[in-house]
Amino acid sequence: MTTDREPPVILWFRRDLRLADNPALQAAQATARPILPVYILDDGPAVRPIGGASRWWLDKSLRALSASIAERGGRLVLRRGESEAELRRLIDQSGATCVMLNRLFEPDGWARDKDIAHALKGDGIEVKGFNGTLLTPPGTVLNGAGGPYKVYTPFMKALRAQATAPAHTPGPRDLSGAPEVESEDINAWGLHPTRPDWSTGFLGEPGQAGATKALSDFLKTGLKTYADDRDRPDRPGTSRLSPHLHFGEISPWRAWTAAYDAAGSNGVSEGQADKFTNELIWRDFSAHLLHHFPTLPTDAFRPEYDRMPWINDAVQFEAWTKGRTGYPIVDAAMRELWTTGFMHNRVRMIVASFLIKHLLIDWRKGEAWFWDCLMDADLAQNSQNWQWVAGSGADASPYFRIFNPVTQGQKFDPDGAYVKRWVPELKRLSPAFVHSPWTAPPEILRAADVTLGRTYPNPLVDHAEARARALAALKVVTGGGEAFPED
Repeated sequence: MTTDREPPVILWFRRDLRLADNPALQAAQATARPILPVYILDDGPAVRPIGGASRWWLDKSLRALSASIAERGGRLVLRRGESEAELRRLIDQSGATCVMLNRLFEPDGWARDKDIAHALKGDGIEVKGFNGTLLTPPGTVLNGAGGPYKVYTPFMKALRAQATAPAHTPGPRDLSGAPEVESEDINAWGLHPTRPDWSTGFLGEPGQAGATKALSDFLKTGLKTYADDRDRPDRPGTSRLSPHLHFGEISPWRAWTAAYDAAGSNGVSEGQADKFTNELIWRDFSAHLLHHFPTLPTDAFRPEYDRMPWINDAVQFEAWTKGRTGYPIVDAAMRELWTTGFMHNRVRMIVASFLIKHLLIDWRKGEAWFWDCLMDADLAQNSQNWQWVAGSGADASPYFRIFNPVTQGQKFDPDGAYVKRWVPELKRLSPAFVHSPWTAPPEILRAADVTLGRTYPNPLVDHAEARARALAALKVVTGGGEAFPED
């Protein structure tokens, strides 16, 4: 293609679906050349295809981004196919000589992007990458020996000591001037779940505006009690920013600085801001681990755990996915996940522990279910968190930690409000029995219209027996002989 106009810069969006605080967009804007915004849906073998719930979020987020770009006189170009091939087509059609992007740090995405950059540079196309997804890119926070941290707390301290928040940038007001190139219709991409369409109850407002609102709402109502309420699934005590952060609709640094800006007002202490930003650092820690240890999603970080004698009972796995285990806090969480595409962080740990240790089902099966069902499914965090519960990860929970679903429910959902919302067949049980209905006297069950085994299932396994079985299996793997506290 030949043109008298200045050649455009291709801005390749991936998981940075925002205009504010976008380093690649800032760099493209600094060239003073027209910007051609592009998103490529690449379901090829180079990277793991995103799951069903995440595709629903992506659909809405791309529509929001497209509208924001249109308000500024531009147009988001949508393409589907192999990334390098689509970029080359766009270069040929637009005359672009430069591609700007925010890097992906997962091993497959990192390797693919390096290959694309090398190939395009060989043809005279400049490719520049930036960090638009993490507080700090992998390789910048290292231990004294120059290697990656394997334990969270020293990583957290090192990041806090050396990382500096970048200045906030609102994004350009004008994105006009790019050449017209063909764009696909997002309606043809089929990003909504089908057979069945289980997205009707999904929660959240995808897009930069939704992310900004979620942060604002959290700062007003949730941050001042975050340290306590973040563990309570019966309360709106979390930020609900995770899908916004995963798709890059808001910069983690924006959330970080806003939390500290809020400290000192409206009853918010700096300690609450510390607690919240520690979760942002955990997100970075997971990403750094995956970047340095690329087999984290498939292999136990501690290799001996790959000898675990899993049972992998298919009937019990299906009961877990459907929220029919007979343990109300587990069932409530799994039904919340299926209905809304989201699950509260505390109950994520409880259901993961139940699958791995009560049922002796491989953590990778749970990770795959979460990958498909969570709107915020993130490869690094999903893998790291499942391995944390399994005891096989880098900075893992002790292998002998087995969450008791009854006492966890009593502690974190003391009135049973969370259970009764998602397991309505138990709504007439009192808090004394709602987390263990099999312990209720027959007359209490009759009064509550609960018939175990019919209206609500009996427990799949007995907790004490399952715990003993899990510890026996884990001791074979680890050779452990510790005293085993109850959680």
